[in-house]
Amino acid sequence: MISSLRADAFVETALSGQRLTVRKALMHDIPLILNLINDYAAKGIMLPRTEFELSEAIRDFVVVKQGEQLLGCGALHFYSPTLAEIRSLAVDQSAKTKGVGRLLVEALLREAEAYELDAVFAFTYVVEFFNKVGFQVVERGVLPLKAWKDCVRCPKFQACDEIAVLRILCPRHWAESQPEIWGPSTAFGDDQLIQIPTPLNVSEIPPK
Repeated sequence: MISSLRADAFVETALSGQRLTVRKALMHDIPLILNLINDYAAKGIMLPRTEFELSEAIRDFVVVKQGEQLLGCGALHFYSPTLAEIRSLAVDQSAKTKGVGRLLVEALLREAEAYELDAVFAFTYVVEFFNKVGFQVVERGVLPLKAWKDCVRCPKFQACDEIAVLRILCPRHWAESQPEIWGPSTAFGDDQLIQIPTPLNVSEIPPK
């Protein structure tokens, strides 16, 4: 499981006090990010992270802060030159109605566009929100071996109920490159890429 976000993280109400700041994470943010993620991990909602892991991946992260308080974090994790995953999304309990989840996802999408990625995917429980920001529900496909290092640590590994969503950022290039990248003739091998099939109709999702 990679995300702590639920629907209330995307609810927006009037802000009070200091304005929110959205920026790339810095090294001195690591203790705050660790506390936020590992608080959720203690409840079995997210995977625990270590200082070493965060130090390696800090350039993936965006944070939302109000003054010195960390309200949320999220990461853009690259899987290929054209595809990345939005992951490690976490919003502080005190900020559940400040629209922090939306700010995080929008910032990560801007970063993905700056890197000229073709598409971004995520695993989520709040499909309706992701639909509103241009994502479509897709089949899980086949995860690359590099991703299993996280999945096998998840307490819900054998019964994951998160839904895969995909946003195509560059439709023309995605359509042109998809057969080569996702097809059987790929030179990268099945363990190098995430294979995401065509979008599903939401009505096809089996009830939980």
